[in-house]
Amino acid sequence: MTDAPKTWTREAAQALHDLPLMDLLFRAQTVHRENFDPNQIQTSQLLSIKTGGCAEDCAYCSQSARNGSQLSASKLIEVQRVIAEAKKAKAAGSTRFCMGAAWREPKARDMPAIIAMVEGVKALGMETCMTLGMLDDIQVKQLSDAGLDYYNHNVDTSESYYNKVITTRTFDDRLNTLARVKEAGMKVCSGGIMGMGEETQDRVDMLVTLANLDSAPESVPINMLMPQADTPLADAEPIDPIDFVRVIAVARIMMPTSYVRLSAGRSGMTDEMQAMCFFAGANSIFAGDKLLTADNPDEDSDVILFKKLGLRPETLGGQRCADAAE
Repeated sequence: MTDAPKTWTREAAQALHDLPLMDLLFRAQTVHRENFDPNQIQTSQLLSIKTGGCAEDCAYCSQSARNGSQLSASKLIEVQRVIAEAKKAKAAGSTRFCMGAAWREPKARDMPAIIAMVEGVKALGMETCMTLGMLDDIQVKQLSDAGLDYYNHNVDTSESYYNKVITTRTFDDRLNTLARVKEAGMKVCSGGIMGMGEETQDRVDMLVTLANLDSAPESVPINMLMPQADTPLADAEPIDPIDFVRVIAVARIMMPTSYVRLSAGRSGMTDEMQAMCFFAGANSIFAGDKLLTADNPDEDSDVILFKKLGLRPETLGGQRCADAAE
């Protein structure tokens, strides 16, 4: 098995990123096969449980109340509706159900409903994930006691580029939330967004930050910016597809046992680009035609793509590594 450094330096990560593409992809696919079945993709579904009106100023987000968006704020949706959507997702083949709320942080009055959602989805036999913004110690314990499997809290970009995207919370705020989640025994889901005007070095630095946490996130979503109207990044220049594939490959090598999720932006990717991302080590996607407020390929498109590529959805409790299945 390929040995990875215990601590990644910027120089080592940059050298990895800058390898000739074929060498980088070969290394990434080798690491991927050592840890996962290369023809198996985890499918998750994401539901917005509270949309719009967020107090944060994330430059990419149409849900920010500060960005001039016409998206109106909604209330937290009913628990039974969440359970019904989770049942549909499970029937369609998803093994993880993710729930996201447009908050800076949840309020105490919201937690009973949040806990009921977690418990209800877990009762279906699905993995659970929540993204609710920052958490205090009490909220972390409540979620852990409810059995939440994953907590999503993206770092988004490098520490040095962070304040060009978000000013209403700090990079350290993000890391502190991740540390609380991990200490409480939940798994961490954390990644970033490519194509926000950042430099290559920012992408590398973001991956170094994640890989060098006390333990790497168990799930690493890599998003391609989908510019939203009325946001500061509405006219951002798209990231080059090969540059995006490089980020996937580097993430796979630096975090060999993590799920690397090909996340937002798939609706703007060709089948060939997605295939390269899967070869580079991406092994998780969001299914369903909506990601919070952004478009996503519909289920039929994913079925057709999986059939073309000979991929199959991961099942709960299934083998991760191809060697283990032999």
